[in-house]
Amino acid sequence: MFDVIIAGCGPTGAMLAAELRLHDVRVLVLEKETGPASSFVRIVSLHIRSLELMAMRGLLDRLLERGRQRPVGGIFAAIPTPAPTGLDSAYAYLLGIPQPIVNRILEDHATELGAQVRHGCAVTGFEQDDEGVTVELADGERLRSRYLVGCDGARSTVRKLLGVGFPGEPSRNDTLMGEMELGAPPEEIAAQVAEISAADRRFNVRPFGDGVYSVALPAAGVSEDRTEPPTLEDFTEQLRALAGTDFGAHSPRWLTRFGDATRLVENYRVGRVLLAGDAAHIHPPAGGQGLNLGVQDAVNLGWKLAGQLRGWAPETLLDTYQGERHPVAADVLENTRAQVQLASTDPGPQAVRRLLAELMNFDEVNRSLIEKITATGIRYDFGEGPDLLGRRLRDIDLKQGRLYDRLRLGRGLIIDRTERLTADGWSDRVDLIADPTAALDIPALLLRPDGYIAWIGEDQQDLNNHLARWFGKPAN
Repeated sequence: MFDVIIAGCGPTGAMLAAELRLHDVRVLVLEKETGPASSFVRIVSLHIRSLELMAMRGLLDRLLERGRQRPVGGIFAAIPTPAPTGLDSAYAYLLGIPQPIVNRILEDHATELGAQVRHGCAVTGFEQDDEGVTVELADGERLRSRYLVGCDGARSTVRKLLGVGFPGEPSRNDTLMGEMELGAPPEEIAAQVAEISAADRRFNVRPFGDGVYSVALPAAGVSEDRTEPPTLEDFTEQLRALAGTDFGAHSPRWLTRFGDATRLVENYRVGRVLLAGDAAHIHPPAGGQGLNLGVQDAVNLGWKLAGQLRGWAPETLLDTYQGERHPVAADVLENTRAQVQLASTDPGPQAVRRLLAELMNFDEVNRSLIEKITATGIRYDFGEGPDLLGRRLRDIDLKQGRLYDRLRLGRGLIIDRTERLTADGWSDRVDLIADPTAALDIPALLLRPDGYIAWIGEDQQDLNNHLARWFGKPAN
């Protein structure tokens, strides 16, 4: 019997498996695909908060080797505004990287920590009871676990079988996206693309080098069957309709089609079955937030589910997964809805876009929107307290090195500048660093395993109360 079965080994499922393995949870990941996706699948952007989480788990260097850094300016509705100055992070950039590389690095990380991953295994059914979940596979095999987590994407089988509400709006506008070679001269392509994209912001042709381009354009007139994969002919017909030429498109590397459906599950958990990533929320790709949102779901859930399984979690800890992540996803859905409207060519949305572009010249407005997209502006509701309470802590210098290096094991951490506090009773779950030189302007704080500040103060009893709130009863 496994502790947790995870359906889906994309970035969310692989990250969750690794987070659980940090706490010695027995994990099996079931992935319906038989092998890794093509190495030519689309480029995604890892945002500041995701980069911080990767640094916390010792993964950032692996990703930096395979990605390309770029500024964070201009990512809200593609309004060309420079990045605000002084962003509160040591990783204040975007990392463009092929999604299969992210998948592979995270899956390798999970298996290195001891997670089992089985490809070619599709979940087709499950039944849960008071003791666990029985999971049925496409070949009839039945497996038993204490919990099941659906990380199986926008068309999640687990979500459908669970029967939770998935309210929102269906797709109204579809987009074709792919990578292919273009034979036309680069200067000719650039000139025509600049002219067309100014009028239709869903049209974009971006060079990758060596004649390879990323192509995105409206799918109007293409087959209404969204399950039918697009063809190169679909792309060339749309290019000719919009640009008067197909730019000599040939040799596609990958082709896909997506819509602007926007939905959010009502419940992230029903009994012993939970949802994360695209299984819990779908939205247009504006701002490139989807993968990041899923990975952050996984890091929020991992230590809480592990605590439940290890027996130390307070009774309400697992419920905070929904309480914290549902509002974050709702906010992402709202900002993507806004960005889609701002991409419209209608006069009203274009007037709002011009006005917002003017407002973004104010650093405070620009910063607020960037923090929203990159998830660095999140503040969980931990009750009354200083502004830092409930926010993530940037990577700071400590006398024993960098903060994020001390978070690799997924444990809680007390940073004590007073040198008077202890973690007695919780030392099996929480580390303590007594460091009067720590780059903080507060006496002490408690960090959760996901890097969010759960307490600020200097009183031992007050600290003990908050340790109990997040990490359960002290050990004997």
